Amino acid sequence: MAKMKYIILLGDGMADYPLPELGDRTPLMVARTPNMDAVASRGTFGFLRTASEGFPPGSDIMNMNILGYDPALYYTGRAPIEAAGMSIEMSADDVAFRCNLVSLRNDEGRVYMEDYSAGHIGLEEGDAIISFIDEYLGKDDISFHPGKSYRHIMLWTNGPTGLDLTPPHDILERDVEPYMPKNDFLLELMEKSRPLLQDHPVNRLRRASGKLTADSIWFWGEGKKPKLPPFREKWGIEGVIVTAVDLLKGIGVLADLETPDIPGATGYIDTNYENKVNAAIEGLHRADFAFVHVEAPDECGHNADVDAKIRAIEDFDSRVVGNVLKEIEEFEMWRLLVLPDHPTPIEVRTHVTDPVPFAMLTSDDVDRPERDTSYAESARPEEHPNYFDSCRKLHEIFFSKE
Repeated sequence: MAKMKYIILLGDGMADYPLPELGDRTPLMVARTPNMDAVASRGTFGFLRTASEGFPPGSDIMNMNILGYDPALYYTGRAPIEAAGMSIEMSADDVAFRCNLVSLRNDEGRVYMEDYSAGHIGLEEGDAIISFIDEYLGKDDISFHPGKSYRHIMLWTNGPTGLDLTPPHDILERDVEPYMPKNDFLLELMEKSRPLLQDHPVNRLRRASGKLTADSIWFWGEGKKPKLPPFREKWGIEGVIVTAVDLLKGIGVLADLETPDIPGATGYIDTNYENKVNAAIEGLHRADFAFVHVEAPDECGHNADVDAKIRAIEDFDSRVVGNVLKEIEEFEMWRLLVLPDHPTPIEVRTHVTDPVPFAMLTSDDVDRPERDTSYAESARPEEHPNYFDSCRKLHEIFFSKE
């Protein structure tokens, strides 16, 4: 008997708010999304609250909920999840900190957060800078580990937890002074990093090319190593997480899912969508679950780049959703779920807890006539007949063995 295949396609931060420049429509409403519209009109369409009460609206929290891991039970912080995705060994005494490379702007005696990603600094550039920082600021109990682009990790043996640290993407264009760490040692490391980076060869080249520079390190998301039960124990299936970012890869590592390296995957609009789809389909031949994560819409929301976000959504629709719909025809039984983890509205440039649209299509639905339904946000999602106030309700239908 054929086995059910389960596929989740997630456009990170894809949902948004209506914008005046788009005629009071959202990027998702404006973008050409025939494949997501087909999934919504032939299958089950509704709205889902992915947030957890008492937790910030981070991709870590939302994706853990989507995969069935209650943050109240398993969440210890964002950085240790990313450390797992980077294959960084953590002892019980280690505390991991997310370490961004950021661009700062000096203006009339104040320092502002110009960019949380140092202009989406390149992989090799970021690696060179964080290795340089480790050489000068690392010590016996402090080590810096290169990740991808601007996303890196610092380990502090016997370091503190429970700190009030702010993600840099939450304070774009703001004076950074009120958001600086209230921990003297972290503050000292950040302040020491600025003169070190000022004349670094990577920054000299970026400055000469008119690009943003990596002006400082920025700490947030600290925590100790978490422990998740294997995905196979929760849902009775094995599978693969396909992603460019260490956060999702870390969730996969901790849940004992496959996390293949994807050639050309960048976590931005220039990512290799086709290689991601190929890796997912290959995973479905070995196991029964595939989760494809695309970061690009979220990055464009943080950057307040409307045109790029529309492009990212259209690429997700055509190059991920459309191609997966073609490829899964070879499987006899399947369920496909399409959704964002959270909105990242252009207006606010950070994550919010509003419900997100979801659409689920099964192998039994594909020949149904299309309804007059499009995949988009709603002004009153809680009034929709398929409104789920928690991911648990969605799991009951998506992971059902019936």
